[in-house]
This record gives sequence, C-alpha cells and structure tokens, in this order.
Amino acid sequence: MTRAADTPTAAQPGGDAARPGTPTAARTDDPELAARAAELVRDAVLGDLARRVVGECGADVGLVGVPEPLPGRGSGREGMVLRHWAGTRADLLHDVPVPAGLGLGGRALAERAPTWVPDYRAATTISHDYDAAVAAEDLYAMLTVPLLHGGTVHGVVYASLRAVVPFGDVRISAVGKLAAAATRALAGAAAWSGEKSRPAAPVRPLTPREHEVLRWAATGRTNPEIAAHLGLTCNTVTGYLKSAMHKLGVRNRTELAVAAKESGLVS
Repeated sequence: MTRAADTPTAAQPGGDAARPGTPTAARTDDPELAARAAELVRDAVLGDLARRVVGECGADVGLVGVPEPLPGRGSGREGMVLRHWAGTRADLLHDVPVPAGLGLGGRALAERAPTWVPDYRAATTISHDYDAAVAAEDLYAMLTVPLLHGGTVHGVVYASLRAVVPFGDVRISAVGKLAAAATRALAGAAAWSGEKSRPAAPVRPLTPREHEVLRWAATGRTNPEIAAHLGLTCNTVTGYLKSAMHKLGVRNRTELAVAAKESGLVS
C-alpha cells in the first residue's frame, strides 16, 4: 500500500486540488464524495501509522484507535475503536471499543497527552479492562500518543513491546514524530472535506449533594472516607455516586472521574 506521506491531498501545497479546473478540485463541490475521499485518506494514514510504529520505532505491536460514538455508553460519550494494527498474533485487540479514561489509550484520549507504562499488567495508574487481550498478545511495555490538532483528537496510536522495559526519550520522540505527521495529514483531510467536530452532548445537571460527593470521589477518596467527611452513611454516598454515574453515562469510578473532569464538574 502506498504510504500516506506519498499520497497527495488537498492539504498539500501543489496538489491537484489546489489548481482550479482540475477533476480533483471539483470533488469538493460534492460533500458525499469529499467525505468518502477524506475517509479513504484517513484509513490509509492510520493504517500506515500502525505499520511504521512497528517498522521504524522498534515496537512489537502498533495499534491505532479511531474516535467513534460508542453505543450503550450514553449519548455523546467520548471513545474510540481500535481499527488499525500491525504485529498482532491474535485478534483480541482488533475492533475493540475503548471509552475515554479506560486503559492506557483511553487515558491518553481523555487527558489529551502521551502516556506510557513499562509493564501494562502491573500498572496502578490505569484501569485493567483489557488485561485479557493484552495478555493474549504477551504485551508489557506500552506507549500511547493522541493525534491532537486544534483541540480535536483524530486518533490514538499505541506502541507496545513484548518485554518489561522503560520507554526512553528516543523511542517516545520517534513515535511522537510519526504521530505528528499523521495528525497533519488527518487535519488536512478533515478540513478539505468540510468535517466539523461533533458538539458534546449536554450533561444532565447534578444535585448539589451529588456534585459534592463526586468532587471527593474524583480525588480518590473511598466511600467510607467520603461518608465520614460529609457526615453521611456509606449507603447514602453509594446512592449519590450511582445517581451521578447514571447521569453522566459511565460505569465505574474511573470513568466517572474522567467524565466529571471533561464536563467541567471538577477541576
């Protein structure tokens, strides 16, 4: 397959689309055709990115998550699906939905920042919803980098190794450079096709008590600690947290903390 860097797009100076009167220039007048062309560019860029992470950065497995609506997790819930991969031995990491905040990639998506761990399975800073799939691939060290442009995340790239090793600056920089190049191509394709970011769905308002309990839960306090601090019973605290989770469309405390931060409910 031709690499995305070798494929001219409307975002590249001197491309055919920049010259009026050419067939490619006419494509922008047809929104459906432009959107389809942008989708093809996106698939080519992201597929190539997964392969280059393995071929050029010394990773054993490269994965790329594509932002998509996740059914059953609340309207507008941010998440992605692992649509591109290279170096995998099984298919447990193929087409996997990843809500923002879950696992290492979900954390990168939520925080809009690179994250890495030397041993995924022993990490205490992430959720472990995907341990079975990670173990099936015999993966340990993992780095994730969001493809961020103008506040919009176009995807998240994973670089994973089948060994427990720290990620050095050289490898982090190499993956970051590939991610940056891919992001420029994706942003150009999105601008060319006239794509707009989906507005976030409004969050159902929390009661003052729900907000207070949520604020303490987001700092890592346990239910008994919150109950003692606020003078409530543990059952009451649990009820408030369950109500807040339902309103925010999340399933656990990790997702709750991320959703609350994204929604501006906690700083």
